[in-house]
Amino acid sequence: MDSPAMRYKEIIGLAAKAAEELRAWELRRAQELENEILAAEQAVAEATQREQRTAQVAHNWWRMAEDNVSRLPWLEVAEGPEPATNARGAWLDRYLNELKPIYQELVDSVLSLGWRARR
Repeated sequence: MDSPAMRYKEIIGLAAKAAEELRAWELRRAQELENEILAAEQAVAEATQREQRTAQVAHNWWRMAEDNVSRLPWLEVAEGPEPATNARGAWLDRYLNELKPIYQELVDSVLSLGWRARR
């Protein structure tokens, strides 16, 4: 039979091993979390850049549209568009691709007006 001292040493050894394994797991998990945080920060930075780029492109399209209708005295141009809070970030390219045909429709409409309407 094992003596109480041997049983005590065995329990202490198991506890030390468990503590060591827990520390190793915590270190690995901390590293995983740091990597996840860095990835999330990078994703936020990229999304911010995309948002700024998209806002600039939309602003440029708006300015071109504004220039096209500026010769129509009977048409009042409103303020430029504001970012839509309900827009989906994953659809930014889709939104931008929809601007060109809409702008072209505007240009075609202005060009199709008679000369009297354009004065």
